[in-house]
Amino acid sequence: MSHSSGSNLSRDYHSEARRESGRSVFQEHHHTAADLLRIVFGDYRGNVAIRLWNGEYAVGEDHAACTLVLNQPQPLRNLVLHGDLLQLAEAHLAGEVDVEGNLESLFGLLAFFQERNLSLSERLQLVRLAWTLPHERGAWHGLVHGGNVRRDHNSRETISRHYDVSNDFYRLWLDPEMVYSCAYFSHPGQSVAEAQRDKLDYICRKLRLAPGQRLLDIGCGWGALALWAVRHYGVEAHGITLSEQQHRYACDRAEAEGLTDKVRFELRDYRDLDVTTRYDRIVSVGMFEHIGVKSFPGYFGIIEQLLAPGGVFLNHGITNDSGWQPNDMRSFINKYIFPDGELTRISTVITAMEDAGFEILDAESLRPHYALTLRRWVQGLEAHRQEAVGLVGEKTYRLWRLYMSGCAYYFDQGNTGIYQVLAGKLHQPWPVPLRRSDLYN
Repeated sequence: MSHSSGSNLSRDYHSEARRESGRSVFQEHHHTAADLLRIVFGDYRGNVAIRLWNGEYAVGEDHAACTLVLNQPQPLRNLVLHGDLLQLAEAHLAGEVDVEGNLESLFGLLAFFQERNLSLSERLQLVRLAWTLPHERGAWHGLVHGGNVRRDHNSRETISRHYDVSNDFYRLWLDPEMVYSCAYFSHPGQSVAEAQRDKLDYICRKLRLAPGQRLLDIGCGWGALALWAVRHYGVEAHGITLSEQQHRYACDRAEAEGLTDKVRFELRDYRDLDVTTRYDRIVSVGMFEHIGVKSFPGYFGIIEQLLAPGGVFLNHGITNDSGWQPNDMRSFINKYIFPDGELTRISTVITAMEDAGFEILDAESLRPHYALTLRRWVQGLEAHRQEAVGLVGEKTYRLWRLYMSGCAYYFDQGNTGIYQVLAGKLHQPWPVPLRRSDLYN
């Protein structure tokens, strides 16, 4: 996204009258803010600029790839005194801070801020300067609401909080298949639509699907994978989700394609599945992040019971390098994105699968693929900014743009990962070919 188009977004959201009002109210404080920022970012050499409410560039210049625009002093005061990046994110959601240009670049600036090693005299000077800045809340305070939903892991309420935003909203920036998970790119320039189709087919090949097999898709989303498996591999599919909007969309799509005799979608919790039923293949894509580590034994235990002897299970999910230790990113995601979200190391996931009675057949990291996927989603969202705001409002538009840009950054840095783990039941004949050659032919 260009600098000029980012400026247009900002102008769309704030009237010139309000900008002028803010400039006049805080005019006398811009020198203090500029001094403060130059102390903090004096050694910064990145591609992010910081512009104050009076139009002055305190850090960088107007040709930067990304510009952080402080519409008032309060967010800067909070950042210096409390070091809380969650408050800065909330200020952005509330309109007190704008981000023009490539939002992902902003996270490099924030990492610089967190790692900055200032002397005692510099810290004392910053505190003195910050205290002189006004601390009244801006005109947009109250726009931001925290997550008041219960944080029960994988409850219908928490799932609805994220996935029932609006089918039309997701349709603006997802691919035609409506796949809301990591794509599988052959090269960085491949379209996300092609990469998502390749991902669907790659999963089917990993599962070694064959006509007549029974496939269970746990957390089936809008039905893309189950429908792909039915269309291209002749299986009978059963998909479950806790999202009412996803369920309705998937059912309508199956009916429109004349596949209701081959695929069944249900609004059902995985814990309510009949464990006497057996499936030849089970897949879960982008769902177990809602489970919670303490619930892994029950989750993987149910899947092990449902999987037929000789069957294969594929778990596709996000991991992280810290075991979901408290930090600003975790606080933001749990408050605004996934109330029940919990990530952990891949070693913890594999151990839980083995404890449940699975033999690990294969594990593959797709980390760079998710960074590419998220960037395409952000580009699509930004390209449809007006339609998105019309559907879900400015705050939700800003929320998703910030969330997905941040995730792209952390996938790129390696803090966050994603793995496809293929498993079979213990003490069973080897259920896949000796080599991976069939996956790539």
